Order: sequence, then C-alpha cells, then structure tokens
Amino acid sequence: QVQLVESGGGLVQAGGSLRLSCAASGRTFSNYVMAWFRQAPGKEREFVAYISQSGAAKNYAGAVKGRFTISRDKATNTVYLQMNSLKPEDTDVYYCAATGGSFFTIASSAYDYWGQGTQVTVSS
Repeated sequence: QVQLVESGGGLVQAGGSLRLSCAASGRTFSNYVMAWFRQAPGKEREFVAYISQSGAAKNYAGAVKGRFTISRDKATNTVYLQMNSLKPEDTDVYYCAATGGSFFTIASSAYDYWGQGTQVTVSS
C-alpha cells in the first residue's frame, strides 16, 4: 500500500507561481511511476504530468508544457509540481497519483493510489 498527501495549493494572481508537494509513504515508493491530475467541478479528471521511477523520463499535457515541471526526491519520498506563469484556466483541484504498473501512461484508470487533492485558484 502507498499513501499520498498533497499540499501547497492556494490562491495566486495570474502570472504567479506555486509549488505543490506530494508526500508518499509505504512500500517501495521509488519503484512507482508518479503523476499529477487535475479536475474542475463538472469536468473530467485531466492528466497534467508524470515522472518515471528514476526521474529521468517525464511527460506533460500540452496545456501546461513549458510552464509546469514535475520532479521527485527519493530521499524524502516526495513528488513536486512547480507551476509557473499560472493562468485562470489552471484553477482546479490537483491530485497526486501512483502506479506500480509496467507502463508509463496518462490514463487515470491505470493509477492505483490517489491523494485527497489540493485546491489551486488563479485570479485574473
């Protein structure tokens, strides 16, 4: 089992920055692919970014590419999402997710473990 807890959300003006953290505990964290998803009220859950077990491979949704950066710190079992140049359309609840599967994927259904979510609100 893996437990995930997100933090770092809040209210920021357009053009500003936030860094989200996902603290992980449990079995063999370093062997899991980690990802961030986001969801607005009434909308489908949307892929944001993933990072490989080693941290060497990353993938981003087109809407955030060039503005967001995913990283992981194996020493502290923590995954980060650095968000720069924030836009009002980035306003969502952001979720951390983990999978021990064999394939990298952007599909939310493939992820086994989820955090509780953290709210990000970007004002215009």
